Amino acid sequence: MANTYTAVTKQNGGWWIGWIEEVPGVNCQERTRESLLSSLRTTLAEALELNREDALRAAAPDYTEELVTV
Repeated sequence: MANTYTAVTKQNGGWWIGWIEEVPGVNCQERTRESLLSSLRTTLAEALELNREDALRAAAPDYTEELVTV
């Protein structure tokens, strides 16, 4: 299931900097816009996986999972 997030990007001198609007802490800096977007995708995927692992570890051993749509 693919999700869509918002990358906020801007050029600052010789660098491109960006953040994922919906997920605090997901930010990157690269020399090109294309590299920045790639780094943001990778960093977002890693952050979501770590958050998922943390949530499941905190809820263990007896939890249920429910899909929530906003």
